[in-house]
Amino acid sequence: MREQDFMQEAIKLACDNVRSGHGSPYGALVVKNGEVIGRGVNEVTATNDPTAHAEILAIKEACKHENSLQLEDCVVYASGEPCPMCLTAIYYTGIKTVYYGYSKEEAQPYGFNSGAIYEQIALPMEKRSIRMAKLENDQSEENPFILWQQAKERRD
Repeated sequence: MREQDFMQEAIKLACDNVRSGHGSPYGALVVKNGEVIGRGVNEVTATNDPTAHAEILAIKEACKHENSLQLEDCVVYASGEPCPMCLTAIYYTGIKTVYYGYSKEEAQPYGFNSGAIYEQIALPMEKRSIRMAKLENDQSEENPFILWQQAKERRD
Protein backbone atom coordinates (compact mmCIF):
# COMPACT_ATOMS: atom_id res chain seq x y z
CA MET A 1 0.00 0.00 0.00
CA ARG A 2 1.07 3.57 -0.58
CA GLU A 3 1.15 6.34 2.01
CA GLN A 4 -2.03 7.81 0.55
CA ASP A 5 -3.81 4.44 0.87
CA PHE A 6 -2.94 4.25 4.59
CA MET A 7 -4.16 7.82 5.06
CA GLN A 8 -7.45 7.02 3.33
CA GLU A 9 -7.85 3.98 5.59
CA ALA A 10 -7.33 6.16 8.69
CA ILE A 11 -9.90 8.66 7.41
CA LYS A 12 -12.32 5.80 6.63
CA LEU A 13 -11.93 4.55 10.21
CA ALA A 14 -12.80 8.06 11.43
CA CYS A 15 -15.87 8.28 9.18
CA ASP A 16 -17.06 4.80 10.14
CA ASN A 17 -16.62 5.74 13.82
CA VAL A 18 -18.92 8.73 13.38
CA ARG A 19 -21.48 6.79 11.34
CA SER A 20 -21.60 4.05 13.98
CA GLY A 21 -22.38 6.59 16.70
CA HIS A 22 -19.42 5.19 18.62
CA GLY A 23 -17.26 8.28 18.79
CA SER A 24 -15.75 11.36 17.26
CA PRO A 25 -14.12 11.69 13.82
CA TYR A 26 -10.69 10.30 14.48
CA GLY A 27 -8.99 7.16 13.22
CA ALA A 28 -5.35 6.09 13.26
CA LEU A 29 -3.05 3.36 12.02
CA VAL A 30 0.42 2.27 13.04
CA VAL A 31 2.27 0.78 10.10
CA LYS A 32 5.52 -1.18 10.08
CA ASN A 33 7.17 -2.28 6.85
CA GLY A 34 3.95 -1.73 4.92
CA GLU A 35 1.80 -3.76 7.35
CA VAL A 36 -0.83 -2.29 9.67
CA ILE A 37 0.05 -3.46 13.18
CA GLY A 38 -2.25 -1.14 15.11
CA ARG A 39 -5.65 0.46 14.48
CA GLY A 40 -7.65 2.80 16.63
CA VAL A 41 -10.67 5.05 16.62
CA ASN A 42 -11.60 7.69 19.12
CA GLU A 43 -13.51 6.00 21.96
CA VAL A 44 -13.54 8.89 24.45
CA THR A 45 -17.33 9.27 24.69
CA ALA A 46 -18.07 5.55 24.25
CA THR A 47 -15.87 4.61 27.20
CA ASN A 48 -15.86 7.81 29.29
CA ASP A 49 -12.08 7.66 28.99
CA PRO A 50 -10.46 10.95 28.01
CA THR A 51 -7.28 9.08 27.02
CA ALA A 52 -9.03 6.80 24.51
CA HIS A 53 -7.85 8.71 21.44
CA ALA A 54 -7.39 6.91 18.13
CA GLU A 55 -3.62 7.31 18.10
CA ILE A 56 -3.25 6.07 21.68
CA LEU A 57 -5.36 2.98 20.98
CA ALA A 58 -3.49 2.25 17.74
CA ILE A 59 -0.17 2.61 19.57
CA LYS A 60 -1.34 0.27 22.35
CA GLU A 61 -2.34 -2.36 19.78
CA ALA A 62 0.97 -1.96 17.92
CA CYS A 63 3.01 -2.28 21.12
CA LYS A 64 1.10 -5.43 21.99
CA HIS A 65 1.65 -6.78 18.47
CA GLU A 66 5.39 -6.07 18.68
CA ASN A 67 5.66 -7.05 22.37
CA SER A 68 7.65 -3.87 22.80
CA LEU A 69 7.40 -0.32 24.07
CA GLN A 70 9.48 0.88 21.13
CA LEU A 71 8.01 1.47 17.68
CA GLU A 72 10.88 3.39 16.07
CA ASP A 73 10.48 1.54 12.75
CA CYS A 74 6.79 2.47 12.53
CA VAL A 75 4.77 5.27 10.96
CA VAL A 76 1.51 6.74 12.26
CA TYR A 77 -1.30 7.68 9.89
CA ALA A 78 -3.90 9.78 11.69
CA SER A 79 -7.08 11.28 10.31
CA GLY A 80 -6.41 14.41 12.35
CA GLU A 81 -3.30 16.16 13.62
CA PRO A 82 -2.38 14.47 16.91
CA CYS A 83 -3.16 16.32 20.13
CA PRO A 84 -0.37 16.90 22.66
CA MET A 85 -1.22 13.71 24.59
CA CYS A 86 -1.04 11.57 21.46
CA LEU A 87 2.09 13.34 20.29
CA THR A 88 3.70 12.56 23.64
CA ALA A 89 2.89 8.86 23.23
CA ILE A 90 4.39 9.02 19.74
CA TYR A 91 7.59 10.51 21.16
CA TYR A 92 7.73 7.95 23.99
CA THR A 93 7.54 5.05 21.53
CA GLY A 94 10.23 6.45 19.25
CA ILE A 95 8.02 6.79 16.17
CA LYS A 96 9.76 9.15 13.75
CA THR A 97 7.05 9.92 11.19
CA VAL A 98 3.40 10.96 11.49
CA TYR A 99 1.12 11.73 8.57
CA TYR A 100 -2.24 13.38 9.26
CA GLY A 101 -5.21 14.22 7.07
CA TYR A 102 -6.69 17.26 8.79
CA SER A 103 -4.91 19.94 10.79
CA LYS A 104 -5.94 21.14 14.24
CA GLU A 105 -7.01 24.41 12.57
CA GLU A 106 -9.31 22.49 10.22
CA ALA A 107 -10.86 20.63 13.19
CA GLN A 108 -11.43 23.70 15.35
CA PRO A 109 -14.65 24.97 13.64
CA TYR A 110 -16.22 21.59 14.49
CA GLY A 111 -15.55 21.91 18.22
CA PHE A 112 -12.16 20.19 18.42
CA ASN A 113 -9.59 22.54 19.91
CA SER A 114 -6.33 20.81 20.73
CA GLY A 115 -4.62 24.01 19.58
CA ALA A 116 -5.59 25.57 22.91
CA ILE A 117 -3.71 22.81 24.75
CA TYR A 118 -0.65 23.34 22.55
CA GLU A 119 -0.81 27.04 23.52
CA GLN A 120 -1.06 26.23 27.22
CA ILE A 121 1.90 23.86 27.11
CA ALA A 122 4.02 26.54 25.43
CA LEU A 123 3.41 28.95 28.33
CA PRO A 124 5.67 29.13 31.38
CA MET A 125 4.17 26.93 34.11
CA GLU A 126 3.08 29.91 36.22
CA LYS A 127 0.99 31.32 33.33
CA ARG A 128 -0.94 28.13 32.51
CA SER A 129 -4.63 27.82 33.33
CA ILE A 130 -3.95 24.69 35.41
CA ARG A 131 -2.14 25.38 38.66
CA MET A 132 0.91 23.19 39.09
CA ALA A 133 3.16 23.29 42.12
CA LYS A 134 5.83 21.00 43.50
CA LEU A 135 5.22 20.04 47.10
CA GLU A 136 8.14 19.20 49.29
CA ASN A 137 8.17 15.58 50.35
CA ASP A 138 9.47 13.79 53.39
CA GLN A 139 12.94 12.70 52.32
CA SER A 140 12.98 10.03 55.03
CA GLU A 141 10.46 8.01 53.03
CA GLU A 142 11.56 5.72 50.24
CA ASN A 143 12.51 7.43 46.99
CA PRO A 144 10.79 5.65 44.09
CA PHE A 145 13.51 6.71 41.64
CA ILE A 146 16.26 5.21 43.78
CA LEU A 147 14.22 2.02 44.08
CA TRP A 148 13.88 1.96 40.28
CA GLN A 149 17.61 2.48 39.81
CA GLN A 150 18.37 -0.39 42.20
CA ALA A 151 15.75 -2.78 40.84
CA LYS A 152 17.21 -5.95 39.42
CA GLU A 153 14.05 -6.84 37.48
CA ARG A 154 13.13 -3.80 35.45
CA ARG A 155 12.32 -2.99 31.87
CA ASP A 156 13.86 0.29 30.72
